[in-house]
Amino acid sequence: MSHLNVEIKAIVNDPSFVRNYLVNHSATFKGTDEQTDTYFNVNAGRLKLREGNIENNLIFYNRTNQVGPKSSHFNLVKIEDAKGLKEVLERSCGIKMIVRKKREIYYIGNVKFHIDEVPGLGSFAEIEASKRLNLQLELLDKIMSDPFMLQKFKKLKKIGFKLVQNIM
Repeated sequence: MSHLNVEIKAIVNDPSFVRNYLVNHSATFKGTDEQTDTYFNVNAGRLKLREGNIENNLIFYNRTNQVGPKSSHFNLVKIEDAKGLKEVLERSCGIKMIVRKKREIYYIGNVKFHIDEVPGLGSFAEIEASKRLNLQLELLDKIMSDPFMLQKFKKLKKIGFKLVQNIM
């Protein structure tokens, strides 16, 4: 079954700014996940195996490559034997790329926030609302219309916050 996800990803030079914003707005911290995302060669969309200490999933998704908020249609399967599945997918599809990251996971209401540290690429922040998880897309709009956050988004270059078009 395919589900809808709405997300915003941004490069951030100061992850503590995002972290402090989340803490000051009563975000719930779910933990830090050391993740390895293995992307496989596919004819359409993207297929990745996420291996972590919190999240272990096979995810297929189609997403537009655009700056700012974007929609993604995805299928997600929880994985028990990631190592075995990875071997099968590597042999049948081939590996496109592997991304290792440290991800802090937060929630405000039912909207998920990530702060990622990706060696060699830097720090990223992501806001994610998903129909699959019955998340409130209105909260995403509220966060993005918060005068403080809006001011920061308008001064992207000054704070080193750059919305990105296509990361992974």
